[in-house]
Amino acid sequence: MNGSEIECDIVSQMEQRNSNSPAFYPLAADNWDISELESIQQVITSNMFTMGNKVKIFESSVASKFNSRFAVMVNSGSSANLLMLAALKILLSKNKKLPENPNIIVPAVSWSTTYTPSYYLGYKLKFCDVDSNHFGLSADSTIRAIDNDTIAILAVNLLGSPSDLVRLKQLAEEKGIILLEDNCESLGASLEDKFTGTFGLMASHSSFFSHHINSMEGGWVTTNSEEIFEILVSLRAHGWTRQLPPESIFREKKLDSDWFDAQFEFVLPGFNLRPLEIEAAIASVQLSKIDKMLNVRRQNADLLIDFLKGSSNIRLQNPIGNSSWFAFALLFDSNSQRNLVANSFRQNGIECRPVVTGNFIRQPVMNYLKFEVTEDLKNADLLHDNGLYIGNHPHDLSKELDVAVSIIRMFK
Repeated sequence: MNGSEIECDIVSQMEQRNSNSPAFYPLAADNWDISELESIQQVITSNMFTMGNKVKIFESSVASKFNSRFAVMVNSGSSANLLMLAALKILLSKNKKLPENPNIIVPAVSWSTTYTPSYYLGYKLKFCDVDSNHFGLSADSTIRAIDNDTIAILAVNLLGSPSDLVRLKQLAEEKGIILLEDNCESLGASLEDKFTGTFGLMASHSSFFSHHINSMEGGWVTTNSEEIFEILVSLRAHGWTRQLPPESIFREKKLDSDWFDAQFEFVLPGFNLRPLEIEAAIASVQLSKIDKMLNVRRQNADLLIDFLKGSSNIRLQNPIGNSSWFAFALLFDSNSQRNLVANSFRQNGIECRPVVTGNFIRQPVMNYLKFEVTEDLKNADLLHDNGLYIGNHPHDLSKELDVAVSIIRMFK
């Protein structure tokens, strides 16, 4: 097959994949073109499939793009959360600042893997309510939850909207604890001209299929701390020193004199969370398009906000700062109204779902987790009972949003 035949075949595959969804308005949509498929072919031709130069290129590019000193890529956003929370434990243990019964402040609405690493790492979760407008962690609820065993606040920037990161950062500094960010749903969002994912000591990010950049699977952790960077790099791959700088404080074997043993020197209790070169190659292509894709997402949001003017039975997530609009979270006046709209959406080919997981303490997995509910989670319950979300895409949704809003107005 010659070059032109390969390109025609790639285009044909692209068109086929984009026509596979039966929904009129799906939750997520493919945003690849021939560039992503060509990047996959380049990796196949190179015969280097696991973490290599493509990963290094992406790490450097994404850190630079979003104003972080370091980025450490892993195989998923969920793995990024695990790696981030494990690195926190290593840091505090190393500095003898880990209490016997450490707890972490978390919002009651987020994805499961914001919480579940704590089961394996021995953290207690202290669940706080979410803000009634931006749906992220409530700073007021957080203030009331901190105690002497609190080691960190884990702010989740929900569905593209920044949490109250300025207040949370100030609070963490006052209390001598660490601010972390789960930024998996909010790449490109900002608050006071500063990107989300840069307020805390570390932040997790995702490039899963439905996210702002799409490498099917993939994630990364960002930090400005060199010590944290080295912990992340070692934990990511077996706890060894192979990818660490020669002068790393974590090395005991010298590369020049102890070169034989230094090849397999294990210094931390690590994992294998390494990304594939294909993930990094695709993510790099996607990153080159991020500004355009974010602009389109924000234009769709402006359109929906305009469509919903005068609708008294519903309100949209109201971000602080500049949202990157992962999706459109809608809150109705009642559970029955939400259900009527959801059923009508389904009948008309509009995919919808709960707001992330709803109030997570109402999930059966809580039977396994060590946790405390610090106060009434009224806003999280409202999102659980009366909320839903529909997708946002990096292409024009004027036709789809017009139909969605027409349905909403049927159930005033």
